Amino acid sequence: MKLKRIPAILAAGLFLASIATARVEVGASAPDFTLTDIDGNSRSLSDYRGKTVVLEWVNQECPFVVKHYESGNMPKLQAQALADGVVWLLINSGHPGAQGDYSPEQVKAWQERNSASWTGYFRDQDGTVGRLYGAKTTPHMYVITADGTLVYNGAIDSIRSSNKADIAKAENYVTSALAAVAKGEPVATPTSQPYGCSVKY
Repeated sequence: MKLKRIPAILAAGLFLASIATARVEVGASAPDFTLTDIDGNSRSLSDYRGKTVVLEWVNQECPFVVKHYESGNMPKLQAQALADGVVWLLINSGHPGAQGDYSPEQVKAWQERNSASWTGYFRDQDGTVGRLYGAKTTPHMYVITADGTLVYNGAIDSIRSSNKADIAKAENYVTSALAAVAKGEPVATPTSQPYGCSVKY
């Protein structure tokens, strides 16, 4: 019996679906990647083996990102984590010209305005790393242990809102995950549904 050819549009849909479902798993090794930071330095995730790493997907013009930066919530969390020896990497997977696709100069001006701090900021304009990790929203947060194991994947906190007033009432999942890792304990909430603006692939 002759097999019918899959229509091109259906084949394309199946391919995209396979990409959407190909994401990292909590409890498994976080896949390595290499990106160039806004200062022109090539960095790999494996460069930071031996340290806890936070990955934060960002789009500076997303209202949910604005909420966490203008309130001081994200900068405070970053500063504390860096003081504790944690590596904090920001990744923007927006395509060229997308909302929030800032040039290095724009990123640095935004950083200064918001008192943000990080180990590295990367533009993933072809979306390779974002798709590798299954990043859906901005923000979308990941915590990786010193031995390279992914232990948290999800939202920054428990209240899915762009209202700054909700920050104080929410459980911050990233703070809780980092505290557990520092104590050598299992992360109580290893996954959650991320919320925010869709990543602009």
